[in-house]
Amino acid sequence: MFMATIVFERLVGRNVARFVSTELDLAGVRTSVNRFLAGAILGWVAITIMVSFSLSIGLKLNAGLALLAGIGMSVIYEVVLYALLEFRIDQRKSFVEDVLPDYLQLTAANMRSGVSMSKALVMAVRPDFKYFSEDVTIMGRQLYSGETMAHVLTQLGAKYRSPTLKRTVRVIVEAQQYGGGMADLLNQIAKDMRNQHMVQKEVAGQLFMYTIFIAFAAIIGAPALYGLTNEMIGVTSTVWSRISLNTASSLPSVGVSFIKLSKPLITPQGYYYFSLAAIFVITGFGSFIIAAIATGVPFRGIKYMPVFIIAGLAIFLVVSLFIAGLFSSFAPT
Repeated sequence: MFMATIVFERLVGRNVARFVSTELDLAGVRTSVNRFLAGAILGWVAITIMVSFSLSIGLKLNAGLALLAGIGMSVIYEVVLYALLEFRIDQRKSFVEDVLPDYLQLTAANMRSGVSMSKALVMAVRPDFKYFSEDVTIMGRQLYSGETMAHVLTQLGAKYRSPTLKRTVRVIVEAQQYGGGMADLLNQIAKDMRNQHMVQKEVAGQLFMYTIFIAFAAIIGAPALYGLTNEMIGVTSTVWSRISLNTASSLPSVGVSFIKLSKPLITPQGYYYFSLAAIFVITGFGSFIIAAIATGVPFRGIKYMPVFIIAGLAIFLVVSLFIAGLFSSFAPT
């Protein structure tokens, strides 16, 4: 009731609302722009307030730093929300490009049996085509209501962020205008698409070694080094805790007379939290980089991100426990 009384579209401006509407349509999300913006804006405010109060009251952090951390977390929330939309858009695009060759060949087969093109397009849908079948069915209703083939095909192509689908629609529309064997044309387009998919798979196979290297660095290398450094800082702090201030002041200088040994300023707890944050960032970006190399679309890395983060944290904890066991003799008695 509260959200219904507020028009969030006016808070962000017309261009932003139009952009969000386009993204929701491409992602196939059946919700209003106002409702989506309500979740984004209210989520921003709620996360900022909760994180700021939690850090300032619970951890006694400086109010300014706590507010900055809250804003940072809310920014991450918005980025994740946008990334999920882009992932959904790319998922729909990939699915349509995978089923499009089969759909075109079925349409061509229907046309060879003597069916008109408008009916052949609707008869070619299959349950395996999922939401693409629904869009084609809607297109069929528009055709039967009297709209032109060029118009409904252009609308169908605009529902997906797929250059392949848009090129196919353009070729079909031009072929209809200038005449030609539509069945043979659709079959040829389907064959070209399959050849293009084969080339993309071959390129992805050649780049496989790069993905292995990045995955090793993000999942194993960086967490292991952070785990080792974290335990070394803990051991160093333990050793310095056993050295009294008088003993520390009497320690000899090293090399140059004005360089003296002193207790490290980095605390084990601070470095531990820094390591966790760094592992989240490294593994998260690692998944995006691998997806960009393998498929050319960074947002496909969202489906790898949870696995990368969990694996990186597991390696960090295992290495930390292993190193802690090796240096257990340094533990205070």
